[in-house]
This record gives sequence, C-alpha cells and structure tokens, in this order.
Amino acid sequence: MQVQKVDHHELFEQIYNQAPIGIALVAPTGQWMKVNPAFCCMLGYTSDELMDLTYQDITHPDDSSQDMICSYELCEGKSKENQYEKRYINKNGDILWCSIHLSLVRSEFNDEPLYFICHIVDISNRKLSEQKLLHREEVFKLITDHAQEIIYIADLEGVCRFCSPSVQQILGYSPEEVIGRNNNASFHPQDLKRISQMDLTKGNLLNIRVRHKDGHYLWFETTYKVFGDAEHEQQIFTIGRDISERKKQKDISAEAERIALIGSWEWDMVKDHITLSDQIFEIFELERTCKPYRISDVFDVMDSEDIVSLQKHITGVKQGEPLDFEYKHISSDGNEKYLHLRGLITLDENRQPVQLNGTLQDITERKRIEFKLQESVERYTSLKKYNHDAIISFNMDGNIMNANPVAVKMTGCPVAEMIDTSISRFIGASNLGLILGSNYEMAEKEINAVWHTDGSETEVLATLAPIIVNKSNVGFYLIAKDITEQKKLLVAKETAERMNKAKSEFLAMMSHEIRTPMNGVIGMTDLLLDTPGLSAEQKEYIEIIQKSGDSLLAIINDILDFSKIESGKTDLVEDPFDLVEIVTETVQIVKPLALEKKLDVRMCVEDVIPTPVYGDAYRLKQVLTNIIGNAVKFTLEGGVEIKVGVKEQCDNNVQLYFKVKDSGIGIPVERKQQLFEPFYQLENFMTRKPQGTGLGLAISKKLVELMQGEIWIEEADEPGTIFIFTAQFKLNNGEESNRLDQQQKKSRTSALRILVAEDNEVNQLVLSRIVEKKGHFVDRVADGVEAVEAVKHNSYDIVFMDVHMPRLNGFEATKVIKNSMHPESCPYIIAVTANALRGDMDKCLKAGMDAYVSKPIKIESIMQALETYYIKNNL
Repeated sequence: MQVQKVDHHELFEQIYNQAPIGIALVAPTGQWMKVNPAFCCMLGYTSDELMDLTYQDITHPDDSSQDMICSYELCEGKSKENQYEKRYINKNGDILWCSIHLSLVRSEFNDEPLYFICHIVDISNRKLSEQKLLHREEVFKLITDHAQEIIYIADLEGVCRFCSPSVQQILGYSPEEVIGRNNNASFHPQDLKRISQMDLTKGNLLNIRVRHKDGHYLWFETTYKVFGDAEHEQQIFTIGRDISERKKQKDISAEAERIALIGSWEWDMVKDHITLSDQIFEIFELERTCKPYRISDVFDVMDSEDIVSLQKHITGVKQGEPLDFEYKHISSDGNEKYLHLRGLITLDENRQPVQLNGTLQDITERKRIEFKLQESVERYTSLKKYNHDAIISFNMDGNIMNANPVAVKMTGCPVAEMIDTSISRFIGASNLGLILGSNYEMAEKEINAVWHTDGSETEVLATLAPIIVNKSNVGFYLIAKDITEQKKLLVAKETAERMNKAKSEFLAMMSHEIRTPMNGVIGMTDLLLDTPGLSAEQKEYIEIIQKSGDSLLAIINDILDFSKIESGKTDLVEDPFDLVEIVTETVQIVKPLALEKKLDVRMCVEDVIPTPVYGDAYRLKQVLTNIIGNAVKFTLEGGVEIKVGVKEQCDNNVQLYFKVKDSGIGIPVERKQQLFEPFYQLENFMTRKPQGTGLGLAISKKLVELMQGEIWIEEADEPGTIFIFTAQFKLNNGEESNRLDQQQKKSRTSALRILVAEDNEVNQLVLSRIVEKKGHFVDRVADGVEAVEAVKHNSYDIVFMDVHMPRLNGFEATKVIKNSMHPESCPYIIAVTANALRGDMDKCLKAGMDAYVSKPIKIESIMQALETYYIKNNL
C-alpha cells in the first residue's frame, strides 16, 4: 500500500483552526499577527477586531509587566519558553484568567526574533475555584485562630490531624503537642469507655471530660461529624466548648432543685410537646426517657377532680393569668405527694398562647407542716374555745388582743368590744402595772377577782403565761379560773376533815374505853384458868367467859381494823419471817375446830419459797386466818387444802400465791361478788346463824391489795369453794435469817426485873400477875412521875409503860428516862396502850419506846414482847 505524502502546511492550518485552546502569533512589537477562532471566541472579538489591537490592549494592567519580562527573557535567549498565568480583559470588560505558554520563533538566517507563538488556555473556572478555596482557607484560619472553642480533627484511630490554637489557652497544650499524637489518654476513662461503645456516625452532640495539662478535668460540650468515605481515610471533625462553669452552675442548680424538690418544664402549646427536667422524673419516680410528653400524659396521672381544676387554671393562663395550682398525686404504689404547679405564658405577635414555662415542686413536707400547724391552731382554738377557764390575751401595752367565750361570760363584754381596750378594766390598773413591771408572781397572787361590766366580780385563781414569738415576749395570756365552787368545796373539805378527825378521835377514845375494861375481863380470865384447884364446872364457866371476851374483842378489832384501812391509816411493816411457820401457826389455830368436825386439813408449801421473806407477817396471818377459818367453818365433811407457791420472782421481790380449797357446800354465783363487801356475812345464806361483823373478807381484800396482790374466787367443777390470793414480799440474804433462828433457839431462863407503870388498878394487877407467874420480879407505879423516879433509883430490865397516865404520860416519861440515862443502862421500854389506830406504834417508837403491845393484854402478847427483848439483847 502506497503511503500518501502529508501536506504539513495544510495540517498546521487544520490544527490551528480546530484547536480547543487559543493560539496566536504576536509580533515582537506586540501586534497580533494571526489568532485562531478559539482565542477569538474566548475574548469575544472577531479576528479583524483583534488585528487592530495590540497585545497590551487586552491585557490586565497589573499583568503587563509580567508579559514584558517573559518577552525580554525569550528575546535575550535567557529561556526557550515561558509558562505563566495572566488576566485578559474580554470585549465585555470581564476579566478572563488564562494559562499562557509563550515561545519565540527566530530567523534561520540571522537568528533575529520573528514572532511569538502563544498557547492560551481559559482557567477562569479553576481560578474561581482556587479563590473560593483560598477564601475558605482564610476564613477557616481566621476562625480557628480566634475561636474560643477547640477545633479538632482526628482520624478514627484517635490521632490528631489538626487542632486550633485555642487549645493552648483552654487546656494548656500547644497545638504542636497535640497534633500527630493519639490524645485518648487526655479523656476521662469513663467518658472514653462510653465513646468506645457509641456509633459516632449517628450522633453529633456529646459531653465529655478532658484533662488539663495541670491534671484537673474540664467539661466540654462537643459537636462532631465523621467525614470522608469508607474507601478512603475517614476523619472526625470536632468542635468543643468549655462548659465547666456552666456545668458547675447546672449541677448547683440541679442540686438546688433536688434539695428544694423542684423541677422545671416547658409546654409547646402549638405542638403539644412537654419537656421535663431531671428532677420532675425524680418527683414522679419515673425513668428518664426521650419520648415526647403531651398534656394528656399529665392528665393520665391525675385525679378526675384535679384534671377539671387544672383545665380551668389553663383556661385562665391563656387569658393572661399566672398558673398557680396545688394538687395531691398518688403514685402507683399508693404513696401520697402534694405538688405545686407554677407557670407563665408566652404569646406570639397575634397575642396567641404558644408556650407555657414553669416549675413543679414537691411540697409534701410543707403540707404536712401546714396540716400540723392547722391541727395545732385548731387544737389551740378548741382549747381556748371550750376551756372552762377564762382566757384573755393582751399585748405588752396591756391592750386586749383576744378572749374566749368563758372570758366573755365572766366579764359580760363581747370580744369585739374588748379588743384594743386595756385589760385593767377587768383586773385593775395596779395589777396591770405589776405585770408590765415583770412582777408576775406578785401579780398572780394579787389578781383574785375579775370584774363584770355590771359591777359584780368573780373570784378567780389567776395564772399568767407569756406569749413568745420569735424568742420575743409580745404579750401575755391571763388564765382565770372561777373558784367560786372550789371555795364551797374547800369549805366542805375542811368540814369533812374536821369530822374525820373527830371520827378518828372518837375511835381512839372508844378503843381506849372499851379495851381498858376488856383488859381486866380477859386478863383475869386468863389468870383464873391458870389457878389450880378449879372444878370442872368453874373451869367451864370461866372458859365461856373467855370465849365471850375473845368474841367481843374480835368484833372490836374488826371494826377498828376496817375503819383504819378505809381511812388509809394502815401501814405494813417489813420484818423477816418464816412463811412456812406462819402458815403452820394459822392452821394450828383452826385445827381444833377441824378435828371437832372430823375434817382433813392438808397443807402443801413449795420448797422453792425462800426463807426468810420480808413483810408484815401479822397482816398475812390475819388474811390466812380469815380465809382458812371460813373454809373450816363452812365445811361439814371432807376437808380443807392449803397450797402456797411462787407465782413470780425477780430482783429482790417475790410474789406468792395462796390457794385455799374446801369441800363445803360452795357459794352461789350471784353471791360471789358480794362476799368482799363490808358487813356482808356468809352465814346469812349458809347457816342462818349470824356471827361476827361480816368484815373479815372485806378486810382481807384490802390487806391483800396493800401487799400488792389480788384475791378472788376460782370457778370449780367440784363441790366446795376455792379462794386464791397473791401477795408480794421482799427478799434478803440468809445470814440474818440464820442469826434470827439461832437467837430464837437460845434459852430464856434468867429472871428479869420489871416495872409496871399503869394508872388503872385492874390492868396493873393483870399485867403484874402475868409477868410474876413467869418468874420475874415486878414493881408497880401509878403515873409517869413515879415511873421516872423508880427508874432513877432502881435498875430495871423492862418497863411496861402505859401511854395514858396522870401527871406525866407515857410518852413524856419515856423521853425523860431516855434523855437522863446512858443507852447501855437504860431499860427496855414497852408501850402499853388501848389505842389501836394508825400512828400509835409510830408515836411510841418516835418517843423512844422500844416495843408496843395493845390492850386488852393477853398472856401471848406479853410473852411475845418478852421474846423480842431476849432477841434484841442476845439472851
């Protein structure tokens, strides 16, 4: 195949004319020699128009020098070609940025410059993009250089690619210390862990803590964005602002809200969207959620009545009123809370409500205090209103502030007329002066009447109470008690006391007057029975006299005992005694009657009962005698069982129970409650043979109560009656008990010298004969003066001192003897008195007497007194 020959001139023309870039030939003088269509199109000129212009005519003035320099370098051979950028001005006057490639064509003959060849490329779009980018870079640099926030770019591995200079001021690091490093260590470990679990591509806001160069952490609020695609390196662009102070203030505010139990909320009324603070979730005990709340959600947790009330308030708020609403909230678990809702409305330019902002406070504690205060006020008001005493309050000037209805009745003046008037009109100016002068005690004594408006007065007992408000005395309460009736009662009380005293004196006198002749009857009877050579008939008559005397004495003792107990004049002693011995002695007393009736009497005392116990053995024996005696008396066949045991024991006390069971005919249910009433006799319905006073069980009940016990009748299926009573006694160690036992076992064989001081001849004879029969020596005197003289001149072991004697009574005589003699040589003085009332023994012992026996005197009581003498003197 034959290759055609290329026409180079034609090819050049084709390239020249079809080229997409501008091509021009320019004479060294600057004239256009030839331009292609692309260049003409680029500048908006035709070829002919350009031929009339020079190279410099269409060049931007600022770039002309650059053209000259390039042309010069080519002409001088300093460079073969030049490439640079310049600006042309097109036909419309717009600037056209072009990239110029300039070369020089020389003559083949003399190497002279012929023309320049220019290749021109339009780079206006590129230059515009570069300028925009440059502008952006300048703006970015301006922002990063002056931003208060930290602008930070890092790759996904955490290596910093860029950091703004603000890091120096905020965190203390220079940008050079940060860029190129992985700075994860500067983040708080907890936040770093949280970030590692997050998908950063889905969020754009994060609060984290960053460590300052000096070591402390600062809180930052950061916005971040991941840019770049997965195929190329992705980076994270972050802007962080220091919110430490704001966070601190927010924490303080949150803590204040927590302490005040108050939360904030915002209701977008257009979108019906409610935003709640954390504290509101705490108040309602809800978990924090991101879901939007609506007003219907609020109504769902409210009572229907509260919903209606809140809706009315919201209607008022829309009309410009502030929201102020309290209601009770009951949670799902039943807890009650009182809440206070406040809010202010925001209106748009058309005066339409668009937003409501407010607070919700838990006021439960305040409400409770208010309820307590209200309760206190109501109690105070009720106390004042319904008080039986007049109450008037007045200030420090003496002017009345208020009064209760009783005060109105007492003064005859309504409260409205009292207020702001001086209280002196009712209590007197002098008494008000004492109050205002702080002489309160004197004022209370002097205010003995309150004046009525009609001129009358009411006798009162006054009390002043200060009114203290905020630790300051702002006034007083006058509390006036009407004592008109009390005075009457006081007079009646004094009369009753005088009558009671007269009764006591009468009982004492009757005791003395009855017991004195009884002493002769019983004493002489005892002596007659001890006389040898009595016939059976004589002995029978004497025994009848003795039984009659004992019965009469028992009646007198019962009446006096009951009178003493009823008037509260009975005291119990606390002496050591053996309980088994007391119970045994009581059983021995009733055993003759039991044997006569062929009754089986059994006694069971628990071994755990301590010995001795401390208490009144005589009174215990009296109760046992009554109950066991009644059991034997009203049992015709069978027997009586006595059981004693410990009910309770603690510390130094023991409570014992006593159970007496008989097989008698029993007691009807309707009669049981009457048994312990005074003067009620069992015989009335059991034997129809009245005997005694009917006071035995009544006395026993009161004595048991004095011993801190109880007495009752127990229900039983078997025939008979079960009496049970309890009594409390004190405990002591065993040494004193052993010593007492040893002393009691000692012999009593020595004869004593005894003085009997008694003004009644019969009693003197009875007492002397009883003592002489026991082998002792006796002297007799008839009054206290003779007793003192006898003791001065003779040495006596014992003096039986009658209390009531002429010239000098027994108390006075004892005092003289005790004061005039040394204790070791002083005789043992035993008081003898016909009185049997409370205080007799105390009076005797206080007068210095050592022991006490009461009339009528019996051999047993004298022997017991002598036994006490032996014990105390270790004989």
